[in-house]
Amino acid sequence: MTTTPTVPAPADPAATDAELASQPIGYWSGVVHKAVITHIRDAMARVDLTQPMWWTLNRVDAGGRVTREVVATGLAGVADTPYDGSRAVDHLLHRGWLRLDGDDESLHLTDEGRAAKARIKELVTGIRARIHDGITDQEYVAALKVLRRMADNVAAATPA
Repeated sequence: MTTTPTVPAPADPAATDAELASQPIGYWSGVVHKAVITHIRDAMARVDLTQPMWWTLNRVDAGGRVTREVVATGLAGVADTPYDGSRAVDHLLHRGWLRLDGDDESLHLTDEGRAAKARIKELVTGIRARIHDGITDQEYVAALKVLRRMADNVAAATPA
């Protein structure tokens, strides 16, 4: 079901509000993705951290039996490579932020890891605030609902 009879136009970073409906989502979602990911990774790099390390701390802290394989599988959809999860585990073990139980190879946060996670959460909260500056929660939810619908539309139209 198409709700907009707009003819697509070439990507134009200077498009006016009136022209935005004709702009390609692939271009604009790519621009946003690159800008946001670069901003997040640069901020984390300044404190010698990577996104996969942050994701791993969160996954391990969520509880349950978490192994290297669980982390790698959980990060597969968001990490840049299939090795990012395992590398993050190695970094965090080396720093002493995680410990490994030898019997079942489950991962656990150490006291240092919990303290680091708390510090990083402050950093991440600040990053999110900068990214969301001037955007209400309602606008944010609306934008995500549109993106989710587009993803669903593409999935439904893609042959199995």
